[in-house]
Amino acid sequence: MVLAAGKVGDRDAQVALNQLCESYWYPLYAYVRRRLNNADDAQDLTQSFFTHLLEKGAVARADRSRGRFRAFLLAAVRNFLANEWQKGRTQKRGGQRQKLSLDFDSGESRFQVEPFHELTPEKLFERRWVMTLLDRVLDRVRTELAETGRAGLFEHLKEGLTCSEDAPYYRQAAAALGVTPAAAKQAAFRLRKRYRQLFREEVARTVADETEVDEEIGRLFAILGE
Repeated sequence: MVLAAGKVGDRDAQVALNQLCESYWYPLYAYVRRRLNNADDAQDLTQSFFTHLLEKGAVARADRSRGRFRAFLLAAVRNFLANEWQKGRTQKRGGQRQKLSLDFDSGESRFQVEPFHELTPEKLFERRWVMTLLDRVLDRVRTELAETGRAGLFEHLKEGLTCSEDAPYYRQAAAALGVTPAAAKQAAFRLRKRYRQLFREEVARTVADETEVDEEIGRLFAILGE
């Protein structure tokens, strides 16, 4: 999808790229912000980078042999920052240029609680990428259940999405849902299965080929363990 977005005039691919950028902008903002002391400058540069990415055909230069979208974005923003600093200016947001809907206020609030002394800008970018991806998958599960009138199921079983819970957990969930513990456990199993499916789908959106998904999943979990 990223490679297809490099084709001039391909509106569907451009829309998809916009959606990916709007989903995964925060890890890049955290990277830029870690390298700049001024939040306004970091926000201006982040917005300008996405303008550059979406309007200047930068995606067409993506290297298929390095097909991970996160790797492409990190390399691209490094080059962009180097060019901007070399020119000695920051391109401000505004005017008629294309803009993404980025919530910089919440982004800055999140950045303020990041572990400043523990992670390099690159490590922070990668860790925030994984957390953003996991949040997106969780939101997709929540939305699916809400659309089918099962929002309560999600609220009472969400803690068991990423691990196998013990018997007391299922008894408590069953009591809240008005079902048996066995039924609650079975519902949690189905929910975990759907979570894993959506997680795989989300990862697949950010690599160039289906064969890279398992490797990327392994790398993402390794990042969390670092």
